[in-house]
Formats: sequence, structure tokens, C-alpha cells
Amino acid sequence: MERKSTNIRQEEIKAAVLSIIFRDGLKKVSTKNIAKEVGISEGSIFRHFKSKKEIILAIMDDVINDLIEDLRRTSLENSPPADRLYNYLCKTVTYLIENKGITILLFSEASYENDNEMITKLNYIFNSQKQLAVKIISDGIAMGLWDEAVPVTDFATLYMGIPLSLNIEMVLSREKFERNNFCKRMYDLILKILKKS
Repeated sequence: MERKSTNIRQEEIKAAVLSIIFRDGLKKVSTKNIAKEVGISEGSIFRHFKSKKEIILAIMDDVINDLIEDLRRTSLENSPPADRLYNYLCKTVTYLIENKGITILLFSEASYENDNEMITKLNYIFNSQKQLAVKIISDGIAMGLWDEAVPVTDFATLYMGIPLSLNIEMVLSREKFERNNFCKRMYDLILKILKKS
């Protein structure tokens, strides 16, 4: 068996968890199934992670470091708000498509386990996305591009439904999910809501 670095194995284990969740559901996430997916012994998992919880926390950290920080940079760019909004939405959609199962894991596991550390991280992930969306929308309203009557915080909450419904659609349609133009369609819909009357 090929000997790989801890970092590579940890990435493989996290990817296996997401793959199992997306393909077979949360109930099938066991050390036995993770080991089979990665092609290692069950005991090897514990050389890289102390527990299933530690794997999930590591995945949450990846979401914070990879997605949230990228969205933060996008929301703070000096480009027009409409461009930032489009990039923000498409980066979110792309991340979820590339990391199938992430939303199911985050919301199901954190709430099911009722673990304070998981809930704190989930809260940070969710609220950061909302606050960053509020920033972009508020900038557009301040520049006179979008309707100032739009309740920005409520709009950001509505926006958060897009990633959730995307994930549900991917799970239900499996390989038949039509991702072409999904980002553009959602963006066009958002612009209709924000348009000045």
C-alpha cells in the first residue's frame, strides 16, 4: 500500500466523507465505509483524525478557509457591486458543486449532534455568508443601482436559500443535475428583485 503524507490522507478522508454523504447519505458515514472509500485500513483513519467529529470540524475549517475567505475577498473588491454579486454567487455555487454533500453535512451533523463547537462554526459560516451578501447589496443600494426599499438583511436570508436549494436539487437529481447557467439564472432573478421600481 502506498504511503502518503498525513496532509494527503486527511484530504482523502474528508473527500471520502463528503462523497459517502452525497452518494449514500449520512447514515452510511462510518469508519469502515470511509476506510473502504479511501482504500486504507479502518485503523489508519485514527492515525489522521482522533474521531469522526474531528473530521467534520476539519471539513468545517476548510469551508471557512476556502469558501468564506474567498467570498470575503470578493465582497470587499473594488469592482462594481453587480460584478461582485455575480462572482459571489458563482463562487458559492461552484464550491458546492465541487464539494457535493457539504451542505447536508454542515446542517445535519451540527444540529443532530447538538455539539457546541460544531454549532459555533456553522453559525460563523452561515452568518458570514449573510453579512458578506449584505455588504455587496448595501454597496449597490448606496450607489443608487438597486432599490433602497429592499430590506437588505431579509434579502440576505432569502439569498441563503439558493445554496441550500442547489444542494437539495443535486441530491435529488443525482447525476442528472443541470448545472449549466444555474448561476446566471439565479443572478438574473436576484437582479429582478433588486431592480428599482
